[in-house]
Amino acid sequence: MRRTELTDAAIATLAREGLRGLTHRAVDRAAGLPEGSCSYYFRTRHALLAATVQRLADLDADELAPVTPVPARITAEHLAALMAGMAERSATVNRDRMVARYELSIEATRRPELREALVAVGERYRVLAADLLAAAGAKDPQRQGRALVAFLDGMIFDRIAGAGAMPLDAEGFRESFTEALHGILER
Repeated sequence: MRRTELTDAAIATLAREGLRGLTHRAVDRAAGLPEGSCSYYFRTRHALLAATVQRLADLDADELAPVTPVPARITAEHLAALMAGMAERSATVNRDRMVARYELSIEATRRPELREALVAVGERYRVLAADLLAAAGAKDPQRQGRALVAFLDGMIFDRIAGAGAMPLDAEGFRESFTEALHGILER
């Protein structure tokens, strides 16, 4: 329970202050715990980062529960609605988690051990996307699943970072995913 409290506080700290602001003391403050609590459970910064990645993975597993196990058949419209819902939640109620993930992803370009952990977590999404596309009748679900996850990530990043000229709402996400899935499945 205390580890979960601390890793949730680490996610919030990453989202609010970035990687430079992520210290054991900052996590203690964010969790409302006595100084030294975080370093007691996570002796090193690497241990804290690894535990935070694992916590994000656990939260992702909860998020993916509605589509696991994958149904034998799924329509493009149903899959688009699922993905749009995931994108909308990621950009709104789960925004801190996504910002923390982006912070960790950039750091992972310099830290191979962190990259390894993030790639393993991301592989869950890629496998699930391939399975869902196979259920929808895709011709090359492994390759197309990787592209679909990249599209999903890009849509979420665009919404969070505000890079797009038109902010997407739930309906905009659904339309974009429907178009992308029809393009994938009609090849």
